[in-house]
Amino acid sequence: MSIIDTFDCNGEEIIKAKNNVRMIENFPKTMLVVFQARFCELFLKQYNAFKIGALHVCGHKIPIYQFTYKGTEFGFFNSVLGGAGAAALLEEIIALGAEKILYFGVCGALDKKIAEGQLLVPIAAYRDEGVSYHYAEASDYLEIATADKLIEIFEEMHVPYKATKTWTTDAFYRETKRNMERRKVEGCGAVEMECASVMSVGQFRKKEVYQFLYAGDCLGDSSWDKRILGNMPKDMRERILLVALEVATRL
Repeated sequence: MSIIDTFDCNGEEIIKAKNNVRMIENFPKTMLVVFQARFCELFLKQYNAFKIGALHVCGHKIPIYQFTYKGTEFGFFNSVLGGAGAAALLEEIIALGAEKILYFGVCGALDKKIAEGQLLVPIAAYRDEGVSYHYAEASDYLEIATADKLIEIFEEMHVPYKATKTWTTDAFYRETKRNMERRKVEGCGAVEMECASVMSVGQFRKKEVYQFLYAGDCLGDSSWDKRILGNMPKDMRERILLVALEVATRL
């Protein structure tokens, strides 16, 4: 059976996320999710967050934090990289009670005109991964249902951004020049590893999942420009975290 035939719309799951989590009383309805430890460290230094539980991955515990921002309670955690792991953790926080989830993470720019640190709002994700084919009918691109609302919020906040298609791939070390050029022709301005996966989970589970990206490295031609990947200036990280917090208050 081809992967494009694996979407079993009405099939009941054998393993359910609710059976793998320990319920947390008064779990936050809105969650912020990052993919980098430095963002998590910055968040913990600047906001009075406290641990309310943990997600368990391969024998490791991923803490879940709760905090108050402008009078509203939110949750926060540092997800694993990659579509499969991120999607599984999303299933678990949905099982715990999350209704709105905002992801923000680094991406590779596919256009040299996209500056390092520039914010990008994905409007559709090329499905070069496996998770989404179990949550949505087969198609080359997954249209992102929450993109319009996120763009409205960015406009309201007067935050500079670029709306673009994105290339979600599982194969970090197999991003070839030929495939990169194909995605660019189709309108992709970014490449990352989670968008199609987590968005398909959110849309299937009928939860509001949002994501914005910030440009780190650049794959604009046959060479790789590392730019700020792994070495983002602290003030830029602070600015992006503040954008995420302000967006969360408006969801």
